[in-house]
Amino acid sequence: MSLFKKTGSIATGLPDSDAPTEFTVTQTGLKYKILRKSDGKKPKSGSNVTVHYKGWLDNGNVFDSSYTRGEPATFGVDQVIAGWTEGLKLIGEGGMLELEIPSELGYGKRGAGRDIPPNSTLHFTVELIKVN
Repeated sequence: MSLFKKTGSIATGLPDSDAPTEFTVTQTGLKYKILRKSDGKKPKSGSNVTVHYKGWLDNGNVFDSSYTRGEPATFGVDQVIAGWTEGLKLIGEGGMLELEIPSELGYGKRGAGRDIPPNSTLHFTVELIKVN
């Protein structure tokens, strides 16, 4: 089963053919690659967004995926872990990025439930469908 599907009028899962292979690192330590560029509306603090995403750990275990659930997620940009808040502001509607989030920008020493152990580096592919 493919994780890539059509959501509304946006075909999800398709990166640009010239997407970078190397990560860029921000001052906070967040690593990102813009997989699909977009000139669409960018989120800012206070925005709500609708996204498709897949998250996995260093060992490759997928801990969450809106693709698998078959519907995108909507939430406030400021209501998620710091790595997501920072990363989402880097792309516009229709954009796609890959994030490598160090533990301190994720769930840190506490982890998250049984799926994300303490001090985990988190990996995500995120597609910004809409800024609400």
